[in-house]
Amino acid sequence: MTEQADVGVSVGRACRCPPRSRPPGRTNEGDGSVTTDAHVGFDPAATLDQINAATESLLETAVQFTDADVRAPSLLPNWSRGHVLTHLARNADGGRRLLIWARTGVETPEYPSLAARAEQIEAGAGRDADQLVADLRDSAAQFAAEYRRMPLAAWKRTVRWTRGQERPAARAADSRLCEVLVHHADLGSGYTPERWPADFVQAMMGRVVASFGAREGAPAMRLHATDTGASYDVGAVGAAVAIHGPERSLLAWLMGRSQGLELAVQGCAVLPKPPFLY
Repeated sequence: MTEQADVGVSVGRACRCPPRSRPPGRTNEGDGSVTTDAHVGFDPAATLDQINAATESLLETAVQFTDADVRAPSLLPNWSRGHVLTHLARNADGGRRLLIWARTGVETPEYPSLAARAEQIEAGAGRDADQLVADLRDSAAQFAAEYRRMPLAAWKRTVRWTRGQERPAARAADSRLCEVLVHHADLGSGYTPERWPADFVQAMMGRVVASFGAREGAPAMRLHATDTGASYDVGAVGAAVAIHGPERSLLAWLMGRSQGLELAVQGCAVLPKPPFLY
């Protein structure tokens, strides 16, 4: 699939999740602060707790799958649930290698190449349910073990993702959390964006909005989260089109995980079409 933006989740692609600081594009009454430093506010222990909780929830879903279930389509075009589970396992391996790079200073590529990554996912997607779950569990445990070996200073060290982006290693932690939460919903097994944690939703909203605002053809709109009071501007500030709804619903719609039926729109007859993310 064509990948259009450095944000979110896509088939066979690591998340480019936002830092744990106030995200760009987010405004609150009395607070106009914005920061984009990838490790400002990053709490390794708290983030690992979030990753572990998200992983346990994912595994609780995966262990219920039969062989027929994992061969059934996921919510992602052209991918079965087996593809999604294999991608998540290989993503854990890739993230672990980036952490090794940051900790040791020895260049350890995330993947040999994009083609090799795609081949690994395709090769593993047809396995039986028990094999898929065991791989998912083992790879997640190895990622967590390497995570715990990271000294504090290593999180600020720059590593390079397969597509060439160079970022602090802290982004590998945020990326892993993003992958697990969003792809869990992509399994189409009852877990939905309604269960995404609030702090993840707030951080991801800022990242998505910043990405849209930097792209030609993105519709100018103001997003208002009715549950948190947060507002976001896509494109020009003060756009005539305003969209209202719960923050999780806004994010799910922007990321293509919802049709936006829970949202209300002002300034036009129908919801504008968000830019293609992935």
